[in-house]
Amino acid sequence: MNLMKSALLASVMALPLASGAVADTPANALIVAQNIDDIVAIDPAQAYEFTSGELVTNLYDRLVQYDAEDPTVLAPGLASDWEVDAEAKTIRFTLRDDAVFHSGNPVRSEDVVFSLARVIKLNLTPAFILAQLGWTAENVDQMVTADGNSITIKYEGDFSPAFVMNVLAARPASVVDKEVVMANAVDGDMGNGWLNENAAGSGPFKLQGYRPAQMVRLAANADYFKGAPKMGSVIIRHVAEAATQELLLESGDIDMARNLTPDQIRGFDSDAIKVETYPQAAVHFLSFNQKTDSLTDPAVWEAARYLVDYKGMTDTIINGQMETHQAFWPKGFPGSYDETPFGYDPERAKSILSDAGIKTPITVSLDVINAAPFTDMAQSLQASFADAGINFEILPGTGSQVITKYRERSHEAMLLYWGPDFMDPHSNAKAFAYNSDNSDDNYAATTTWRNAWAVPEEMNAKTKAALTEADPEKRLEMYRELQADVQQSSPIVIMFQAAYQVAMDADVSGYVNGATSDFVFYRLVEKN
Repeated sequence: MNLMKSALLASVMALPLASGAVADTPANALIVAQNIDDIVAIDPAQAYEFTSGELVTNLYDRLVQYDAEDPTVLAPGLASDWEVDAEAKTIRFTLRDDAVFHSGNPVRSEDVVFSLARVIKLNLTPAFILAQLGWTAENVDQMVTADGNSITIKYEGDFSPAFVMNVLAARPASVVDKEVVMANAVDGDMGNGWLNENAAGSGPFKLQGYRPAQMVRLAANADYFKGAPKMGSVIIRHVAEAATQELLLESGDIDMARNLTPDQIRGFDSDAIKVETYPQAAVHFLSFNQKTDSLTDPAVWEAARYLVDYKGMTDTIINGQMETHQAFWPKGFPGSYDETPFGYDPERAKSILSDAGIKTPITVSLDVINAAPFTDMAQSLQASFADAGINFEILPGTGSQVITKYRERSHEAMLLYWGPDFMDPHSNAKAFAYNSDNSDDNYAATTTWRNAWAVPEEMNAKTKAALTEADPEKRLEMYRELQADVQQSSPIVIMFQAAYQVAMDADVSGYVNGATSDFVFYRLVEKN
């Protein structure tokens, strides 16, 4: 062991270990090392950080939710069934009768009404997700009502009930125990202060202990309506340094390391440790500003799709961090379009440009965030595009500089990424396939507007039609068709989807990590 590793191990040995010694972890506890210092809030009405989302998912339930058995399927949660009246813009949910809060209180329709209204009335960061339904502090008590064991939800807006269902499956729609929360309210905060240190949910785990930037301890909820978790407890230890996480995993003091680097991942050669890879929601793209004359011909867009060295990058500089994905809605989400028809073919690209009468060379500035792996990706694009006479001049900048330039529409080409705010394909369709007003004074937080792409009216109409389509399966198919359209002809070249790698003891199974932090599930984990 070299001196650096010896020093690191000494510091690790000084940490309080869940098992009390450097040894295998307890059989009925999952010990996780993770950087959790991003947590600002754990109240579902306020939680907006990645790690917060993971905790909320494991501590709370929603009326409908994406769950561990299949994170791509919207399933019953606290609601056993529901009836949709699209014309009246109303959904009536029936509560299941076997759900109880961690306090022992039964989950009632009053708790659901209180929880949803509470988000709107507190109006903290994620409230905008529910507010899309036309809810305000003034009208939410009329829009969300209870009658016995049923809840009636009304919404305003020209969109599909499927959109509403996905909004109701989002994090801020988590249901809290009204009696417990209001018993701990202070100065009209509706329990917000208390819920940022405690939990009052009905989920598969109870919050047994929480020390910010130190530790989270979850205990199995034996009364969970889907059955008790297989692990008696999950202990998440804050370990910021990837090297320390690696040592803890190798020494047997943790079961799972959540923040290792690709180099560390590649370095494991022991049968005792395995690595699982999970697609994530962010899609990475190269885009061309349509204010730049040399980039407006669709032949340039088409040629560009054959000038990205997808395999070369995924095999080397972004190995383990991204996978090839060429559509705007991420793989692993309902409605995703997973075809990848484009590969690196510079001869075909040159032919496309020549047939269109486009004179080369073309010189284009390419803005990129000055950090790995983005600068490496930019250099790869610079080399591969040069093969067809498109020369990139790389302009590195800080994240804020690059994004500010993007919002101003002052770039030429841009290497960037995009992620959805909630799990509905409209979240990304609006960004990649809709722009009804391309004027400079009509700012829109979309990739289409920021690249000054006046989306064809037919595509705008398709995007609006998909949003309002009442049939869920037909709606998803409409989004797949939209993705195929954008994939074939758009100044936005979608190349990759982020991937997330987790190293764990070979005996661990059942861990589920969906495409966002809201889809991290410990309920099915076991150690063989």
